[in-house]
Amino acid sequence: MAAHLIDRVTARAYRVPTGEPETDGTLGWDATTVVVVRVEAAGETGLGWTYADAGCVPLVEGVLAGAVTGKPVLDVPARWAAMRHAVRNLGRPGLVSCAMSAVDIALWDAAARTCGLPLCRLLGRVRASVPVYASGGFTSMDDESLRAWAEASVRRTPRLKIKIGADLDRVALTRAAVGAAAEVYVDANGAYTVGEARRVAGRLADWDVTWFEEPVSSDDLAGLAAVRAVSRADVAAGEYGYDLPYFARMTEVVDCLQVDVTRCGGYTEFARAAALAAAANRDVSAHCANSLSAHAGAATQNLRHLEWFADHERVENLLFDGCLEPADGVVTPPVTVSGHGMSVREDVARRYAVELGGDP
Repeated sequence: MAAHLIDRVTARAYRVPTGEPETDGTLGWDATTVVVVRVEAAGETGLGWTYADAGCVPLVEGVLAGAVTGKPVLDVPARWAAMRHAVRNLGRPGLVSCAMSAVDIALWDAAARTCGLPLCRLLGRVRASVPVYASGGFTSMDDESLRAWAEASVRRTPRLKIKIGADLDRVALTRAAVGAAAEVYVDANGAYTVGEARRVAGRLADWDVTWFEEPVSSDDLAGLAAVRAVSRADVAAGEYGYDLPYFARMTEVVDCLQVDVTRCGGYTEFARAAALAAAANRDVSAHCANSLSAHAGAATQNLRHLEWFADHERVENLLFDGCLEPADGVVTPPVTVSGHGMSVREDVARRYAVELGGDP
């Protein structure tokens, strides 16, 4: 059988404003930028994306496209290795890894479409459905908005996560809104010092919080370990992991390793990070990029759950057709389509397109 070669790799950035300004424990934003990659091969087009700066576009269309174009699309791990080699002098963490992620995702999607297979099956499906938790509850929300969000979220899944900072009353409010049966998680986004985080961990036990994410900066491995030593809730971090050595260090100091398929290096590196976690007897949690992450989650033995992030749900449903929808606490990647089955809504997307040299 003749090899199906990669004909073309292109990228485009889109900037989608939020409905209103949003904040967490350490950052505020009013828009989300998505860099969408298309890989054309054998008459099929694979689609991938990353949530990152528009500066990823020239990286994709330059050095990364040069590393994979003209090569067999079905040998995705080989294409990933070629990209990693090509970026040696650029530095792997950050935008380079985000750009690689989007290309890798598009490559896997193109390969699956070329084979006529659902993406989750080409990746190696181990479960039909993936547990999800609702994620949002921004610190910018007033009490009424937070309560409404929590009540709506718990109707979709029995697990939900809110952002926290100085005001812990919002944790009590959330617990009261969802009742005793729901799992309540919190994310500090690195807002606390080690001492503060250890004291907060004690308070969280009052509301039966079972997940304490980034209590301190994810760069502070000793700090994460110190908080974990006193926390009844599982300590989680890892969403800012851009390469395998990062995840190897992180597995020693968390109870559950977070991995973001649009940052870590795509589906190829997600699987390797999950294997590292399994070797350390840790679960992994897929971070955001909802509809893309579901396929990685379905192919991961030691997956705990997928973060179903409100911001990404809004953006994905706006820009793409074929997005997934959770129900009864899980999301189920389709097995009736080739690839992941999603496509860009071109008429909508063009309204949010970023021209290079403009605002990211």
